[in-house]
Amino acid sequence: MTGTRRTVAALFLLPALVLLGALVVYPIGYSLIRSFYDQSGDSFAGFDNYEALFTDDGIRTALKNNILWVVFAPTVATALGLIFAVLTERVRWGTAFKLVVFMPMAISMLAAGIIFRLVYDQDPDKGVANAVWVGVHDTFAESSAFPKAHPGRESPLEPAGGGAFVTKEPVGTGEVISLPLVGVAPDLMPDSAKKAVPAEPEDGKITGTTWQDFTRGKGVGKLGGVDPAELGYAGMKIEAVKDGKVVASTKAAGDGTFTLPAEADGALLRLPADNFKEPYNGLDWLGPSLVTPAVIGSYVWMWAGFAMVLIAAGLAGVPRELLEAARVDGANEWQVFRRVTVPLLAPVLAVVAVTLMINVLKVFDLVFIIAPGSSQDDANVLALELYRKGFASDQPGIASAISVFLLLLVIPVMWFNVRRLRREVRR
Repeated sequence: MTGTRRTVAALFLLPALVLLGALVVYPIGYSLIRSFYDQSGDSFAGFDNYEALFTDDGIRTALKNNILWVVFAPTVATALGLIFAVLTERVRWGTAFKLVVFMPMAISMLAAGIIFRLVYDQDPDKGVANAVWVGVHDTFAESSAFPKAHPGRESPLEPAGGGAFVTKEPVGTGEVISLPLVGVAPDLMPDSAKKAVPAEPEDGKITGTTWQDFTRGKGVGKLGGVDPAELGYAGMKIEAVKDGKVVASTKAAGDGTFTLPAEADGALLRLPADNFKEPYNGLDWLGPSLVTPAVIGSYVWMWAGFAMVLIAAGLAGVPRELLEAARVDGANEWQVFRRVTVPLLAPVLAVVAVTLMINVLKVFDLVFIIAPGSSQDDANVLALELYRKGFASDQPGIASAISVFLLLLVIPVMWFNVRRLRREVRR
């Protein structure tokens, strides 16, 4: 009877064992053997492929980035999951909030990568991240309306260094100064700009006009003169400079006219560089310095919901008497959270963090999709480098060595996770 039961059990296990051998054991064994051969697969290469893991620049960058992933991604995702789980526990709409936070888990890595490729777009009109960043920046820092403006032909202005322009000759009281500029398209002029008008002389003062000295149409308008269709540079800042010091300053009106006091007599008029600085265009999220944190941010967006759900399940099993006892003893909510809730949730937090560590060691999709070609080397990770070596560079020996190295990195974390789970079952 015992032999019959063993045979039946073996027959039931056979399909699973065949699949396990074909899909797991055989690929691991083949990769291990292939990692000791050269790229052609004909000659034994010894440990040369493994030596490349620590000498190849691309692999070293990938290894460094994987360390950043393992340290920051699980930590941030677990911390956010803990915060969300605790804060929404007593909120009436907490279930709806948890549903929204968990929803990204229903999206594939491919779709999430495409979404965040658009989120991180450099153009604030397309990328949400830069739209928010530019909006915050422009709230506190005024941007220029004339980033492309510059003196035209036969202009009384000349470059003063640093992006500023200054008059070639000093000015005197009673004079009318013309400061014509070009370079700003009429449809990009500020809304406050009005039709430019020539300034009138005033005794004891210096007056003038600064305007867009350009009228559409061949042969239309007079160079250096204010024409009816031309607009004034509303808000243009003008400074009077003597011996390197600003003695007076003003801003042009909507029609481009301005007035300076008698202190400006004998000074040079300067249009400071602030008038012409390029508008703030946000951060280069997918540039070499920020691409890895940006991709990690997209991963956290996806997996914080996973962490929150597991931690919320653990939180539901925490004895409420312990929390109430701590409050009765005089502990505030922060002390209850730090000294009671977190220690009781430590096993759950460890399982979540270790599970995410295993997951990030294999991350590939997000990096491959989000990082542009110009920054992909800087965002490289081991799984992506394995793909690049095995398929793009046709170096299967090194790719096999990377896969074995990844397996060796994952095994200790998996062993720790399984051991902890078994310990929890015994309890």
